[in-house]
Amino acid sequence: MIVANPIYDVVFKYLMEDERIARTILSALLKKEVVEVHMRRNEYSNKSRETLSIFRIDFGATIRDENGKRQTILIEIQKSQVDSELLRFRQYLGAQYDNKENMEGAGRSSHALPMVAVYLLGHTVGSIDAPVVYVDHQVYDYDRNVVEGGINDPFVESLTHNSIVVQIPRLHGRINNRLDKVLSIFDQSRVLSEKNQQDIDIDPSVYGDDADMEPILRKLMEASCDKDVRREMDVEDEFFSVLKSRETEIMEKDRQLAESKVAIKEAEEQRAQAEEQRAQAEEQRAQAEEQRAQAEEQRAQAEEQRAQAEEQRAQAEEQRAQAEEERAQAEERSERMMRKTVTTLLKQQMAAEDIADLLGVDAITVKQIASEVQ
Repeated sequence: MIVANPIYDVVFKYLMEDERIARTILSALLKKEVVEVHMRRNEYSNKSRETLSIFRIDFGATIRDENGKRQTILIEIQKSQVDSELLRFRQYLGAQYDNKENMEGAGRSSHALPMVAVYLLGHTVGSIDAPVVYVDHQVYDYDRNVVEGGINDPFVESLTHNSIVVQIPRLHGRINNRLDKVLSIFDQSRVLSEKNQQDIDIDPSVYGDDADMEPILRKLMEASCDKDVRREMDVEDEFFSVLKSRETEIMEKDRQLAESKVAIKEAEEQRAQAEEQRAQAEEQRAQAEEQRAQAEEQRAQAEEQRAQAEEQRAQAEEQRAQAEEERAQAEERSERMMRKTVTTLLKQQMAAEDIADLLGVDAITVKQIASEVQ
């Protein structure tokens, strides 16, 4: 069965907008029954998508534990396909802590909703080989004894949160439990080919008569046939292609700059050696007048070495200037490509704010480009 690849932002959002599917995926991740879930408005999307892509969805969910007790929690899902900066993840969580909409009660009885941060990563984290990692906070006394009673107090829950980290490249098609089965739809070893990352091949027989997985597969099939979804997947592919090309060019220019710095350092060392030899020649001249001719000859040799060092330094400086110019040209090409992409999306009647969120640029910049196009 060929279906759309949910690692794409647009496909993932297409899935999670379905409440039943969202409850199935979140229940598997939390290992608790999610009886109700609703997507919350998101005002904290990345506005500067320069070297990374982070897609975020916020949920308010009501969960029921094994004792039948219900609890309302806030779930923050952050999905990234590339190795992203930790600061971007932290900034978003900070914004959620600061959001008054994530509080319950009033006055002194006001407290924050318990929060669970879920990270769906398209890359691995260090040497952690487990595909899914749970980070749960614990409470200890001074002697490092676990405090059992009262840890569910709103004061504690309001200032700490648990996290779930999913390393998609670690899935490798293994299905050992309920969560493995649900996450198997993200397994990138199932993509059709290197050139076609948009589709994955799923064996429906693996899921048997699973009533919860059937809607997920059906939704992914619908996404694969949706022209709007396909168009946005093409835009994502184009963005990451541009991003990869730009980073490759910048890395090459950085390498050339590093080589130029090494050449300059070597030239400086040679110049220092020449100066040292010249000083030795002068000292020999002062010591004995009869050896003047010999000292002058040594001095001439030192001057020649110095001239060679100066020439090498000048060449290195020229190489460095050329590398700087090429890097500037690469950045200019990236800017032109971004403007071209914005213009294309504007012609497709996409809103400036949506383009800004998609490409990770400032909405004002998009609007300025829009005014120039008009």
